[in-house]
Amino acid sequence: PAPMVKAIRVHELGGPEALRWEDVEVGEPGDGEIRIRNTAIGVNFIDVYFRKGVYPAPLPFTPGMEAVGVVTAVGPGLTGRKVGDVVAYAGKPMGSYAEEQIIPADVAVPVPPSVNHKTAAAIMLKGMTVHMLVRRIFKVETGHTVLVHAAAGGVGSLLCQWANALGATVIGTVSNEEKATHAHFDGCHHMIIYTKEDVATRVKEITGGKGVNVVYDSVGKDTYKASLECLASRGFLVSFGQSSGSPDPISMGDLASKSLFLTRPSVMHYTGTRDELLEAAGEVFANVANGVLHTRVKHTYPLSEAARAHADLEARKTSGSVLLIP
Repeated sequence: PAPMVKAIRVHELGGPEALRWEDVEVGEPGDGEIRIRNTAIGVNFIDVYFRKGVYPAPLPFTPGMEAVGVVTAVGPGLTGRKVGDVVAYAGKPMGSYAEEQIIPADVAVPVPPSVNHKTAAAIMLKGMTVHMLVRRIFKVETGHTVLVHAAAGGVGSLLCQWANALGATVIGTVSNEEKATHAHFDGCHHMIIYTKEDVATRVKEITGGKGVNVVYDSVGKDTYKASLECLASRGFLVSFGQSSGSPDPISMGDLASKSLFLTRPSVMHYTGTRDELLEAAGEVFANVANGVLHTRVKHTYPLSEAARAHADLEARKTSGSVLLIP
């Protein structure tokens, strides 16, 4: 019989209580597949979207888009992978909230010995997202001014670090003083506490009326109007998340007033080939090793307590990265 392992399963969409701790079968890897024993699992807001049904997935499913683990079995005829290798993956297939899982070998990237498992799990998906944002969609350079919403969040903190290292002036929005301190530590030059200050007004003050070259907006509904207002002529609005809900439709006229660019990217489309994936992950891990990127893993939960992790994430009780440990 196939070995049983524990995993988190979702049988019906809903709140954190929809995450159930159950036995599942793993089986053996097939052609082009590997089996990994997960050592650290990243928790991301996209997991909440799937659990609630914002993004559709056939039920029942095991959530989770990111993990680091040790290879325990290799599919027939597969070369370049061996039992005992430490690998990380982020993105498809979903199912990382499990003690062991089977994944396609070509989504797994080697984790260099200089990067520990928790750091790799905390940084892989968020780091590749930031790589897409600052290196691919809009190439951030010295002299640019960027606005980062949710600057103290998991992606936001890395975004501030990387943009700062690339020479940009970084403006970040946060909800309170404590998060402003985190953002400042992460290389944010100007913090706007959006609960007390008007974002667009402050951005105009900071930039001498010019506006910013690019806005990185993962909040969505609550922020996109201010985001458009903050942009300089020929600026980029990069909408890559919707933690406050889906933004209202934007009319072409809203872009015409300043010849603006608008994009709604997904990291899956920017790591679609093996070469793109290895390049993105390679740059992320290199920047971890050389000290440009650091992640605060302040929140680790046993895998069995994934529901508590989700509840805390949604209640904004967490900052930095959240991990589940099998």
